[in-house]
Amino acid sequence: MDAHAPALPTPFSALVRTATREAHTEVQGSSFMNDMLGGRLGVAAYRRYTEQLWFVYRALEGAAGTLAADPVAGPFLRPELARTPELERDLAHLAGAGWRGAIRPLPATETYVARIAECARDWPAGYVAHHYTRYLGDLSGGQIVRGTAEKTWGFARKGDGVRFYVFEDIGNPAAFKREYRALLDAVPVDDLEKQRMVEECKRAYALNIEVFHELSAEFGEGGRSPLSA
Repeated sequence: MDAHAPALPTPFSALVRTATREAHTEVQGSSFMNDMLGGRLGVAAYRRYTEQLWFVYRALEGAAGTLAADPVAGPFLRPELARTPELERDLAHLAGAGWRGAIRPLPATETYVARIAECARDWPAGYVAHHYTRYLGDLSGGQIVRGTAEKTWGFARKGDGVRFYVFEDIGNPAAFKREYRALLDAVPVDDLEKQRMVEECKRAYALNIEVFHELSAEFGEGGRSPLSA
């Protein structure tokens, strides 16, 4: 190996992972997520969290039609990632047939959804930052949530109640994530725009954390909300 050979540039996906590591750790260590995964919250808290996810993914996936032909965002819009139909099956199981009239977004969720919509409308590279932050997290740490929910609240394995976490059309999640990161490495923007994308990824994590803070404030020990039936 030539000791004087120029160092290869760090892939953009690796730069993003490094830059967001602290924020990722903060999301994983949020009190709401720790309490839920630790079995200290009831199924009402899990249902409320699932409601918030529906608002977020409706915003992400509702923009797919207008962004499909975009050279930056279009390649990331893979149909096998779609989560909205699965969330709707989960909510029908968790909250009954009339779930649409019963759910409401938290203020932090409304802020999060508004930012996704803004990026989808005005800044496709920013939309990609939100897309990356959510979907790769679902394919990784989301599986821990699924396993805990099945064990804690007795949902059928990969059945109604946890379908959000089941990517039936992705046979090899590890390979899919490698392909996704390769798309991120090849994203057709300049270095300044990539730095803006990194900052938007951090913002996406911060928006998630605010949702967790509000969920944590709503639910006390045992996971019962004062607004729960």
